[in-house]
Amino acid sequence: MFPNSSNLGRPPFPPKYQQQSTFFTKLPLNMPPTLMSHQQIVIPPFHLHSGVLSRALLSGNVETTPATTPAVTLQPVTYGSVRPVSTPDALTSFQGRKRQIQQSVPDDAKRQRIHSHDSDTAVVNQAVPLPKERRRSFPASVSVQSPVVHASGSPGLIGYVPPLQDTLFPDPTETRLPVAKDELSKQILELFQACRQQDIDLDRKELCRTELQREIQLIFPQSRLFLVGSSLNGFGTRTSDGDLCLVIKEEPVNQKTEARRILSLVQKLFSTKLSSYIERPQLIRAKVPIVKFRDKVSNVDFDLNVNNVIGIRNTFLLRSYAFIENRVRPLVLVIKKWASFHEINDASRGTLSSYSLVLMVLHYLQTLPEPILPSLQKNYPECFDPTMQLHFVHQAPRTIPPYVSKNGSSLGDLLIGFFKYYATEFDWSHQMISVREAKAIARPDGIEWRNKFICVEEPFDGTNTARAVHEKQKFDIITDELVQAWQLLREKKDLNCILPLKKVKQKR
Repeated sequence: MFPNSSNLGRPPFPPKYQQQSTFFTKLPLNMPPTLMSHQQIVIPPFHLHSGVLSRALLSGNVETTPATTPAVTLQPVTYGSVRPVSTPDALTSFQGRKRQIQQSVPDDAKRQRIHSHDSDTAVVNQAVPLPKERRRSFPASVSVQSPVVHASGSPGLIGYVPPLQDTLFPDPTETRLPVAKDELSKQILELFQACRQQDIDLDRKELCRTELQREIQLIFPQSRLFLVGSSLNGFGTRTSDGDLCLVIKEEPVNQKTEARRILSLVQKLFSTKLSSYIERPQLIRAKVPIVKFRDKVSNVDFDLNVNNVIGIRNTFLLRSYAFIENRVRPLVLVIKKWASFHEINDASRGTLSSYSLVLMVLHYLQTLPEPILPSLQKNYPECFDPTMQLHFVHQAPRTIPPYVSKNGSSLGDLLIGFFKYYATEFDWSHQMISVREAKAIARPDGIEWRNKFICVEEPFDGTNTARAVHEKQKFDIITDELVQAWQLLREKKDLNCILPLKKVKQKR
């Protein structure tokens, strides 16, 4: 997720880059050593006979066969051998990870469904680490210094956004879920609890990220691989894909030329040396090119880009919105599920990306007569400075307090209001959705916005996140679904009328 630097917390780039730019500044001398985040953590060696069953569950059920019964067993899918990172006692790879045997899971499910015992209630205002795992550590010979302050040393700085500072890994706590009194609100909460991403899902993605970083660093020694997107921003589901950002260097990378060359090498690595656990690596030549692939061990689909660092920044902006108000995540999840079911949640097919859908929900909550969300970039500009070092991005939002809104609308009323807003109130022809400004603003006249039917401003770089919707037919399909959902929900107040809950919960 947030990879470690083996050089005592310094940026993972040669010193010459520091002389050319202030992107990475010198670290304060009084900072205590600590782990930066879940992504810095190196997993201890895993053995099937160690008795640590929670580790085994990360990639499949551990099954035993009686000694008196001869049986033929399948060769488990593993990540293979891992080369030493930098020290003789560097950790070896994860061996003996058995691929899940799908016995009671639908064929179209993306990964194993394991019931989580997460609690849905929590102590309000307590900083919350994202991972559930117990303490993890570096090899004894690796020392890491991080430019952050221990939460225990600065209680006054702890806000409501769960930070990714993880030296102790206490049991996870969640923001307190809203109370649902009406039937529609109860349906939304039940769907959220059934489908939201669990810690076990995140851990599988992190295992894959760790292995891929080790292999990619053999080609690009100074690179770091970041897990971004819905896996970390609070809006992930059990079936969410994994998004990876490969940061090669400090300077921007030309996405049309240099990024494609780098991704071609990565694709070759995946299709040859790593083919035992990486399948179907495909280079997609989009505006931001990616390599799409599936990890056989975790059964997760991934998209990997090069140096698209905006994705790192907006991950933690969205994470902040997700946790400062407890109605945000359930509302976003149900709308993403609705859009996916009605096939309007696929940018590669000319409809809306999940990122655009999330921004649409946040914008709606910001523009209510009594807003449920503020503009965090306006209220806390220091936390979302677009020039902030990447090493600090995940720590800055921890100082943000909860947002107390006077709007007491239920989840059901908010869902109906979302569809009504975009079906009858928002002016698609002349307005642009802006979470940064917390309001609808006039469309710019730039080329980015011409001949586009939906305009959603990216909060950091100002581009159009909905640029994929460039056909009138697809735009009409999207708006028709919005109108139909509003009319049905307004009349029946039953989520099943727009989304078959039983089927969706089975898919997760």
